[in-house]
Parts: sequence; C-alpha cells; structure tokens
Amino acid sequence: MSQAESLIRLEGIAKHYQMGGETIAALNGIDLHVARNDYVAFIGSSGSGKSTMMNILGCLDTPTMGKYFLNGRDVAGMSETDLARTRNEEIGFIFQSFNLLTRATALQNVMQPLIYRGIRPAERAKRAAEAMARVGLEKRMDHLPNQLSGGQRQRVAIARALCSEPSILLADEPTGNLDSATAADIMALFDTLHEEGQTVIVVTHEPDIAAHCQRVVRLADGKVQSDTVNHQRTRFHKRELANV
Repeated sequence: MSQAESLIRLEGIAKHYQMGGETIAALNGIDLHVARNDYVAFIGSSGSGKSTMMNILGCLDTPTMGKYFLNGRDVAGMSETDLARTRNEEIGFIFQSFNLLTRATALQNVMQPLIYRGIRPAERAKRAAEAMARVGLEKRMDHLPNQLSGGQRQRVAIARALCSEPSILLADEPTGNLDSATAADIMALFDTLHEEGQTVIVVTHEPDIAAHCQRVVRLADGKVQSDTVNHQRTRFHKRELANV
C-alpha cells in the first residue's frame, strides 16, 4: 500500500506510562497502515494495548514515540486546536456507553458535533435527520434516550458519529452493553455502512464481533501479534457486490 492510499499510517508507535517507578509499555513499536474503506477490528484481551490504540487513533492521546499520519498529516505536529478540529471532523466516535445527553431528543443528540463546527441550525437539523434515516430511526427523532432501547440508543450514537461525515468511524466495544441479538443488528449496520464506503475501525475483545470485519489485527503485550484478512468476510463482501 502506498503512502497516498493510507488513511492511517503508524510508524514505530509506542506509548509508555510511569507507574510506581516502573515503565509500562502499553504500545511498543506499532507499524500499521489502514486504507480508505477498510473494515478493521483491533482485538485483544485486557492489557493488550487495544484501548491505548483507540486513544491514539482517535487523537485522544499522543504517543511517547513514533509517528501517526492521518489523511497524510502528522498528528504530532498539530496544535490543540487542530487536534480538536480533527476529532470533530475526521473521526466519528462510538462508545460502549452511548454517551448521549439524557435531556436532549435523539435528533438533538445527533446534531451535537455540528454545533461545534458552526453549522447553521437548519442545515444541522437536515444533516442529523439524514443520518438518523441511515440508521433506521427516522421515526424516533423526538424521543429522549430513556424512551429508546439499548440498540436504538446505540443507533443514535452511530448517527451522531456519521453526521459529521467523518473519514473514520471508530467504535470502542460498541456492543458491550447489548444483548447478543441486538449486538448482531448493530454489527449488521456497520457492515452496511462499510458497504457504502465508510472506513470502520472496531476495538473489541469479542471474536464474534471481530468476525464481521474484513481485517483482524490482534494485539498482545502492546505489539501486533497478527494482522490477517478475514477471508470468509471478504468472500461474503464479494458475493454481496455481485448481487447489486
């Protein structure tokens, strides 16, 4: 993969923490490329480094060593203002706990990222409504989060992430608070978004969730243990395209 084709490029990424006089290497020498329209799972057990990886990719934390290029830009060279803008415009975050405003309607929650971009109210509402339609919630726009099921709340969170038209959807344990049937529905939605051209990165400890992705990166002790193509998912993807 050429540098021009890489949406994400990691070179020698390391993240060290000091704990009680001891240095802990949460990440230790990660070299990785993610292309546009990749569908990638980062999987690993507790302590493998996957949460730190998510924070680095999401520009929520900075590496101790190495370089992170996002859309060709060196993240290390960004100011705090640039980082905040990048998080708002380039990355759509989806969390296990949904992180919705409890007193705001679903539509108002979805509009939140656009407020910080200075987009006018009418345009915000239009984009948010379109995003909610994409996730199948066009009839739930005026509902509060406590009037929605867990799966519906996560769909609101996905719509909120999509509303900014981000380069990357970055999902951290997105099905962790859902039952298995609802989790399958949410992953099917990610499958559809990927088919539509969205780059999707999922951080998980669950193999059945990772199995939805076309590429599985397994982390262990802060290093890439394996980086494999999910051939079963790739064959399914090709079969779907042939039927379009």
